[in-house]
Amino acid sequence: MKIIPTMFPFSIFTSIKISDRIESLRDAESKLLEFAKTRFVPHSISSDGSQHSFELFDTPIAPPSVLKHSDDNNDAKTKKKCQVFDDVEQYSLHGVKVTNHQLSSKSDVNNDDDDVSSPAPLVLLHGYANGSLYFYRNLHGLSKFFGQIYALDMLGWGLSSRPSFQFKTSLQHSDDTENNTHQNAKVKSAEQFFVESLESWRSHHNLSKMTLAGHSMGGYLSVAYAEQYPQHVEKLILLSPVGVPQKVEEEDTKRVNSFPFYIRALIHTMRAMFNGGITPGYFLRSLPYSKSRDMVNGYITNRLPAITCGEERQYLGEYLYQNSMLPGSGEDCLCEILTAGAFARVPLIHRIPQLKSSGDGDGDGDGEGLEVHFVYGENDWMDFRGGIDVQRLCHQKKMQDDKTLPSPPKVFVHGVRNAGHLLMLENYEGFNAAMAIAAGREEDLPPGMKSRSVEFVCDEIAAAAAANADADGADKSTTVHSKSGKAVMTERDAAKFFRGGRFSRRESRQDDNADIVEEKKE
Repeated sequence: MKIIPTMFPFSIFTSIKISDRIESLRDAESKLLEFAKTRFVPHSISSDGSQHSFELFDTPIAPPSVLKHSDDNNDAKTKKKCQVFDDVEQYSLHGVKVTNHQLSSKSDVNNDDDDVSSPAPLVLLHGYANGSLYFYRNLHGLSKFFGQIYALDMLGWGLSSRPSFQFKTSLQHSDDTENNTHQNAKVKSAEQFFVESLESWRSHHNLSKMTLAGHSMGGYLSVAYAEQYPQHVEKLILLSPVGVPQKVEEEDTKRVNSFPFYIRALIHTMRAMFNGGITPGYFLRSLPYSKSRDMVNGYITNRLPAITCGEERQYLGEYLYQNSMLPGSGEDCLCEILTAGAFARVPLIHRIPQLKSSGDGDGDGDGEGLEVHFVYGENDWMDFRGGIDVQRLCHQKKMQDDKTLPSPPKVFVHGVRNAGHLLMLENYEGFNAAMAIAAGREEDLPPGMKSRSVEFVCDEIAAAAAANADADGADKSTTVHSKSGKAVMTERDAAKFFRGGRFSRRESRQDDNADIVEEKKE
């Protein structure tokens, strides 16, 4: 691995060439890909490499229409202003493709006929400030369940093009009554930056259907894509997604005011920086070289104790570091899409119940709703109750039994043991198992697998199942909680299972039925 020297103490004033940073990022990517091929191969998969192929790609895409000067200037240099690749004519999305030749040969991926044995190609979108190779521990294992896997560097991150994150807009309101409209327009432009680039990429690869899975910010953007292009989304898998719950101002104010004065001052300072557009990447690039390195290495050590191999930590740290040190682009979406505290300006809790499925057609309500799977880590700081609340809203919408409306999504909530927000790295086997279950391939999991994920349902679905369990001719969609027919856990159990720092376990800690959780962990 090439370690880049620094000539000046502050990173923003160094003479390090962008080309050198790109080379270091490619070196780290290559090493992580080698780990994916050799270190994280399930026992059931042949290690001779004949069944699988790994391929890095750079797919040309059309520039998003929301970009400033993307189509209203005849100067080609102004039309395309990538900050890292000056020698190419088009924007591009970088990524890795994994093919299980045995599985993909069973059916044509572009065949519109449903084939439960061969799910639609899996497309993985990374989280904020990450990249496609954050899934290096999962690629080989997931290929047992998906014939084709595409892990992408989203536009503005990784080795994809990095245009300046500046949008053209016709809304420049100053009137407070119109601020919300203006803010929603900014959110829409930020979402379109990613949605249009993903759709251009999909079109280039001629994928009629995708199993679309996104982590954190990638989960949020997956929903934004599914809103506009439901015909191309076979299933939606949201991996600890950001931006689901509605922010309650009174609760937030009460929580902040409960802290000592110096903590409140720190929170207000950090929020002011956030609202001023100072991203984590910008802050990192402003630090002295040694401080920025130490910060990234400390992040890997503290946040990912499951990675015990020093070499693996080294290359993952280099991958994250160089990704962040390249000129900012996609990272600037942060304060456009989220508010301080990681709440969405336009929360997903109200958007997911409105999603259409690829089979809705004209929306006559006769088709099956889109399958949406939430997957959270046991120690996740992202609030699992967002997924439960979405499930509740979709269930209530279904109970309205209005055949003139499209069928609401069918929502599932999964928990992965021994994992936090970075669940794909912290417990890759449990993560892969949850993905297999979401894809309808649970039967392919090893019998008695200890890292199998847990499924939860809201109280309303549990009550409906209990009421209809013995009824003849009951609606099976309310009585079967798991696609395999297994019993699933309730909200009460979920409050015991999830232990993230964003919320307390409340009264469930003192609950006399704590043995439920212990039983799950055996």
